[in-house]
Amino acid sequence: MQEYGLSHVWAQGDFVTRAIAIVLLVMSVLSWTVIIIKGTQVFRLSRLTRTAEPDFWHSDNFSAGLQKLGESGQNNPFLALALAGQDAAEHHRQSQPHLHDKMDVSDWITRALKNSVDDTVSRLQSGLAMLASIGSTSPFVGLFGTVWGIYHALLAIGASGQTTIDKVAGPVGEALIMTAFGLFVAIPAVLGFNALTRANKGIVSKLNRFAHSLHGYFLTGASLHSTQFATNITPVRKSTPASAS
Repeated sequence: MQEYGLSHVWAQGDFVTRAIAIVLLVMSVLSWTVIIIKGTQVFRLSRLTRTAEPDFWHSDNFSAGLQKLGESGQNNPFLALALAGQDAAEHHRQSQPHLHDKMDVSDWITRALKNSVDDTVSRLQSGLAMLASIGSTSPFVGLFGTVWGIYHALLAIGASGQTTIDKVAGPVGEALIMTAFGLFVAIPAVLGFNALTRANKGIVSKLNRFAHSLHGYFLTGASLHSTQFATNITPVRKSTPASAS
């Protein structure tokens, strides 16, 4: 049995077997790359969500809140939300003679905040489609490699005339390695996809709540020291918050 193993599969396999092994290896590398990169991103944003919103709303003024958000580094979705809302409110005031009859200030700010949240969601979900595809297709790729290997193993056994169990078990068992390899690729991809999707939902939920709070602030000018951000935001509920999420 010492002649059987991964090295023997590669040495004795034809171009189809080797191509399947290479495809599965590439899938594994891609899935782990996505898991590591997206996992690092989610971990950073998860830490940010615990402090960004309270720090901002407990600032002395809006500029101080923006400064605190900027201290956390680049690619801060909370900072992007605050700036998007500020730009929308200022643009509406400056263009009021042209816009006041066309779009309400609440709808205008809601649209800007929603666009900012959608951009963040798009960045969070990038790469997840690849994980889902790898997790769903790699077992079948491995199974195809197993079927192909068993087929050629049986042809070789039949041609040699050696049909005893010890002659059959080795090649057939060796072909099953491809199925195991497919599962080895699929399981981390599926688990990584589920974990990242769950973590992304938590981050997006915090962003939507922050967007609701900003929506109410830009409409009412409520003090940044208000504790409403931690619970239900009454001004936002009066101004169709559903469209901001």
